[in-house]
Amino acid sequence: MLEVGQQAPDFTARDQNGESISLSQFKGKKVVLYFYPRDNTPGCTAQACDLRDNIDRLSTAGYQIIGVSTDDEKSHQKFINKYELPFPLIADTDNKVHELFGTWQLKKMYGKEYMGTVRTTFVIDEDGRIEDVISKVKTKEHTAQILPQ
Repeated sequence: MLEVGQQAPDFTARDQNGESISLSQFKGKKVVLYFYPRDNTPGCTAQACDLRDNIDRLSTAGYQIIGVSTDDEKSHQKFINKYELPFPLIADTDNKVHELFGTWQLKKMYGKEYMGTVRTTFVIDEDGRIEDVISKVKTKEHTAQILPQ
């Protein structure tokens, strides 16, 4: 897992519309890069909707929001349309972005082990350095964890 102070790794991946999106294209802006397990699940929906509901506050503070999951473009399009999400979602179907950020890990549930997304948010400054790593995400109050009080 990456740590505060490290340079965030650049990547190029596809968003919900099949368009290329790179972290480097946001140089000079603050970025909230959040990794979540699945579109349309209760926790992931609560997290996305909290960010949506606070987009004005986040934008005013200079943040660009980008979500990342292993869902495909079509799933992301449905998720965005259903919940009117005003930010891009990366379709990391090959886990390359997850692996760069260390969010694709071995997990356990009901005694079974499997590889999956560890819900994590990286707050990245204007120079591409990691300013904060939020690993204990409160899905319904995520904006409060991002914005300084």
